[in-house]
Amino acid sequence: MCLAIPVRVVHLSSSDTATVDLGGVRREISLALVEGVAVGDYVIVHVGYALQKLDTDEALRTLELFRALGDAAVTGDPR
Repeated sequence: MCLAIPVRVVHLSSSDTATVDLGGVRREISLALVEGVAVGDYVIVHVGYALQKLDTDEALRTLELFRALGDAAVTGDPR
């Protein structure tokens, strides 16, 4: 099973790399597979590669779902 995570671009390092942020954790990723990414954009990342740009509203909804899943795992409450 693969998991791709939405992250926000906070810095463009070069034409094909960027620094992204997910909940305060920052990592450098490759933009080799995606064109036209700007600071503030959300991208879906899998194994260090941005796979596509993502609409901000969709990214925030997805991140909220991940947070809810994490909360349910901690509390045991599936709601």
